[in-house]
Amino acid sequence: MPGLLIVITAPSGAGKSSLIAAALKADPALRLSVSYTTRAPRPGEQDGREYHFVDEKTFLVMLERGDFLESAQVHGHRYGTSEKAINRELGAHHDLILEIDWQGAQQVRRLFPDCIGIFILPPSIEELERRMQKRGQDSAEVIRRRIAAARDEISHSPEFDYAIINKDFDEASQDLLAIIRAARLGTARQLALHPELFRLGN
Repeated sequence: MPGLLIVITAPSGAGKSSLIAAALKADPALRLSVSYTTRAPRPGEQDGREYHFVDEKTFLVMLERGDFLESAQVHGHRYGTSEKAINRELGAHHDLILEIDWQGAQQVRRLFPDCIGIFILPPSIEELERRMQKRGQDSAEVIRRRIAAARDEISHSPEFDYAIINKDFDEASQDLLAIIRAARLGTARQLALHPELFRLGN
């Protein structure tokens, strides 16, 4: 039985990366897929940990070669997920988190229809803007563009299996872990993993 593929999407500033980091810390069985991107590292980010940071030319070569399971252009930068890395992790029975935008999520769902889709929502657009300003990494114009993009991204949230409103971080963290635990307990999955237990009633 391959591992679970958990696709998590959110507009910038909704707290997705922090929630994923908390889930990875709380559940050692989880792995994080590290995507490729052409954007520059933010303060504190390391190549190979948050992303594989590559230039535009390298990314386009990989894209032409068919290396990516999914790819998208977001806020002027390219992002892509290595298909080989995903298949390797799932084949090793690892439960894998894929942190991508809604465009990538659509592509992944076509190839992995059983993946678990989770959308992280902010409590309001005003709170999302406040968080972006507090982060202090973007100009007012960039924040304005990101808020406009967030409205479009949120319009795709009904496409996902679950929605978490990140109003209280601790509660949202528990919600994320609860979804992952429930997905692991699906009857079809349990039957494949423990067939001998389902024969006890025969």
